[in-house]
Amino acid sequence: MQLFDPNNPNEKKKMIAAAVLGVAAIAVLGYVFFGGSSTKTTTTNTVAKASPTPTKIVRDEPQNDDPSVFQPVVYSGTLPAVSEADRNIFAYYVPPPPVVKAPYVPTPTPAPPPPLTASSLMPNNVYARTADFSLQIMGDKFTPAVHVTIDGRETCAAACTPQLFIDPATGQPLAFEDARHSGLSVGVPGMVATWDRAVRSYGTRSLGADLQPAIGVAQQGFTITPDFVQQEQISLTDLQAFTSSRSLFLTADGQPLPVGSTLRNPDLARTYQQLARRGPGFLYGGPLGADIAQTVQHPPVWSGTPLTIRPGIVTAADIAGYTAPLRAPTHVTYRGLDVYGMAPPSSGGLTTGEALNILSGWDLGTETRDQATFQYLEASRLAFSDRNAYIGDSDYEPVPQQGLLDPAFAATRRCLVHDTALTSPVAPGTPAPPYAPCSTSDAAANPVHEGQQTNHLVVADKWGNVVSYTNTIEQLAGSGMTVPGGGFLLNNEMTDFDFAPATPTTYDPNLPAADKRPRSSMSPTIVLQDGRPTFTVGSPGGATIITTVLQILVNHIDFGMSLPDAIAAPRASQRNAATTVAEPDFVNSALAAQLTSQYGEAFSLATGPVMPRGQWIGNATGITLLPGGRFQAAAEPVRLGGGSALVVQPG
Repeated sequence: MQLFDPNNPNEKKKMIAAAVLGVAAIAVLGYVFFGGSSTKTTTTNTVAKASPTPTKIVRDEPQNDDPSVFQPVVYSGTLPAVSEADRNIFAYYVPPPPVVKAPYVPTPTPAPPPPLTASSLMPNNVYARTADFSLQIMGDKFTPAVHVTIDGRETCAAACTPQLFIDPATGQPLAFEDARHSGLSVGVPGMVATWDRAVRSYGTRSLGADLQPAIGVAQQGFTITPDFVQQEQISLTDLQAFTSSRSLFLTADGQPLPVGSTLRNPDLARTYQQLARRGPGFLYGGPLGADIAQTVQHPPVWSGTPLTIRPGIVTAADIAGYTAPLRAPTHVTYRGLDVYGMAPPSSGGLTTGEALNILSGWDLGTETRDQATFQYLEASRLAFSDRNAYIGDSDYEPVPQQGLLDPAFAATRRCLVHDTALTSPVAPGTPAPPYAPCSTSDAAANPVHEGQQTNHLVVADKWGNVVSYTNTIEQLAGSGMTVPGGGFLLNNEMTDFDFAPATPTTYDPNLPAADKRPRSSMSPTIVLQDGRPTFTVGSPGGATIITTVLQILVNHIDFGMSLPDAIAAPRASQRNAATTVAEPDFVNSALAAQLTSQYGEAFSLATGPVMPRGQWIGNATGITLLPGGRFQAAAEPVRLGGGSALVVQPG
């Protein structure tokens, strides 16, 4: 956590992400994802930054392509990896002229806020985006605000069918790991298209200029840390399976790189240089897209791997035809605050929003902590039941977004909660009016599997511009494949699709199809009070992203914790399962014992193949906007070695 005052001449800060979406995103991406990526599989490290004094005014400055404006930043902990980092979500806000804002004080039942109008958000935006997903409330640079998102989620190839992950020899779904270690798991990357659209629409610098710091980090390399070694240990079988990944990420005998060594990635530097010179056309319709398609269709398999590696179906034409569409964000009102999140194909905004609507019927701030926590767990259980039944790519599926976020529907779910934990799997509700009280449908629960290795960071400046950004390639090493000569790993995002429905007659909104985008849990969240940002938060963690963000919102808004304390608190993740997965400090607490004995909740310990990484849920970062133009940047104090919350100093 770091507090700073822009009015103090000794605390003048440099703006890491400028006041516009594109510059903010690309600059941070260059420092964090490109820099770390030159070296490793995707990580769950997070960064929180705040910068009150940018180097330029954002609304009417000319293009500045001078790469010296932004210099590489030193982060505590391990730099996150890049690979193609092609799934991401971005949340962004461009505020009205600065005003002195009263601090937010959580209250149980505040009066509802005035309607969110164009004039209340003048002149611009809340923006999120997706190379997985992106959320945005925006206008263009000088017009009244509208609500938009840029969706950069990966798409399935044109040849994709619902049988993508069905083994033709058995007629049964492939095992998850068999599907992941294959070209079948790779989706068409959307990150470059999303960044390009963002920087052209909102940036003060070019994409090429913003890539310069990343090029330098890729060329110079970084020092291998113990945390990075743990990530390579988790991903070792993946990285060993492909010749290009072995040569980049492992020692000559196929083992993790030693602590203290330096990993340089000249291939990635050259890839960035070509993107900087030639723009997104180098990928979409260009030679980089052809190289990706060649790798997917003809994986560079190491002869000694015990894995069965299946070729994929992505073509250069699939990549050339990719677009990053605009979408509207989700919005709910909670305790008088406006909470904005990511819409489908992400499930984050709808699921978090439904859970908040359920919780809004209880006065958590005045209840005992055990009762309020019980209600948090049950609201999450119910919201996940509806998530798994109804949410998919809304371009292909009739996702009942209005119903899922209708307070009247939430009331029909809330009335199922009494004094004892519900038995999972709980049947979904029916989010279509007229809403029957306390009713459920007879739909079977669809199987769900989602990786938990992701990145998240947030950025803010003195004008109130806020960025909340999440990106991932799904697993730590994605599919395990490095594009030969490209220096980056390919995603396994298509395994976010359900491989098959629960039963042959069960409706499943998340089955593969041509050009369809798989469901995600990305939840970059921006909270507004009276039309202005009051705080932002997000986290990595696959499906646990949703419960992490939800728990932080409850901790901060209802329990009155500071944002740093809300982030640091022990976590429990209920996702319509028989047990709630929880961290050791939660499982071993008196609160958990009371929830078990009094409410019948059951807990299981979070774990994983390499400890202590496996015991943590999420890895959140956030920023609170304080009175007087000050900010409070917050990150994890302990999880995964601790996050980074800092101010970027001028060079």
